[in-house]
Amino acid sequence: MSSDKNKIPKTTDKFITSRGVIWLGQTCNLRCHFCYFHSRITAKDHPDHPFMSLEKAKNICSTLHNCYHNRSVDIQGGEPTIYPEIDALVSHCSDIGLLPTLITNALVLDQKRRCISLKEAGINDLLISVHGLGDEYDAICGVKGAHKRQMNALENLMAEKIPFRFNCVLAKSVLPHLTRVADLAIQTGARVVNFIAFNPFEDQQSNQRSLKDVPAYSEVAPILIEAMEILRDADIECNVRYYPLCMVPEEFRKNLYNFQQLPYDSHEWDYASWSWSAESPQRRRDGEPTNCFTLRQANVRSKLFGSKIDYLTDPTIPREDEYRHSGIIRAKEHCGYKYDPKCSQCSLRQICDGFHGDYSSLWGAGEARPVSLGREIIDPLFYIREQKKIIDLPYLQRPL
Repeated sequence: MSSDKNKIPKTTDKFITSRGVIWLGQTCNLRCHFCYFHSRITAKDHPDHPFMSLEKAKNICSTLHNCYHNRSVDIQGGEPTIYPEIDALVSHCSDIGLLPTLITNALVLDQKRRCISLKEAGINDLLISVHGLGDEYDAICGVKGAHKRQMNALENLMAEKIPFRFNCVLAKSVLPHLTRVADLAIQTGARVVNFIAFNPFEDQQSNQRSLKDVPAYSEVAPILIEAMEILRDADIECNVRYYPLCMVPEEFRKNLYNFQQLPYDSHEWDYASWSWSAESPQRRRDGEPTNCFTLRQANVRSKLFGSKIDYLTDPTIPREDEYRHSGIIRAKEHCGYKYDPKCSQCSLRQICDGFHGDYSSLWGAGEARPVSLGREIIDPLFYIREQKKIIDLPYLQRPL
């Protein structure tokens, strides 16, 4: 493979994302052993399993645009490329000004005609799950020949000049592949590589992970840093999700995005619309979508603030604080993040989530390495404001 790498515009400006997300249904053509939707994918009688209708999917995407003013959307399943009306949904999103991305394993795109049809429908880019290479990838995802099909798909996307980014989980079985995934990003011209640590959602909130799947952060660190160095030297954007700030050197903390930092990544999901689209009526084939609600209303539902402030009606609270509060809620209340006693000595405690509750139940939080800067840091952008991130030009040019 060889990349036709054009100069991609980048910026250090940070603004709250306006990207939404839709789940079409938990139907997939892979069986990745670490997937947090695994039970919904394998159980056809699960209410989240079947794909929703095109009409409902269009309705949800229109709400993301019209009610939440989202300007881009991540479309995922399960696996969105096997959704029968995916081209029509991509076309709808493009037509209404909602730049469409597919979160995909890309296997179906080994058929060049499928790449062409997505391009003609108006696809903006793809976020491709690359969780290893070779026969090991086939074993990880449970489908023989999957790696070869994915590599063929990358060739097709390069030929059609369809932009793509990579997602790579930090599961134990994937760690030996991290530097090779970084090399693949360079060879193919992937615009971004996201490394995703212990992902704090769905069945992972109910202790269904095990030491077979979840490596210690200290085990991840040396391999992850080596991969980050490769991407840094190639000037490819690298992001690490849900990883304690203290686990990497100072140089790489600008690449770490926990719940307080996520709203400032334009390729991550807007907390307001995410709160709405994550509700069951918006994720299932059956049932009508609910009315949209504001981020303040979502935050108040969580009851984190008690009676200290009238959060719902106080007009003086800045929008940035709403998003920071939502990030704190998601970490503390939804995912049960824990701090080690040593964290009380860390200058970064106020902008770091700490250790996910389920991760702590497996490994504890004793890996914490307090950072001493001589003062307490309270600005979530303290590190990430220095990171250069790619810009989607249509995203910036298209009016709300």
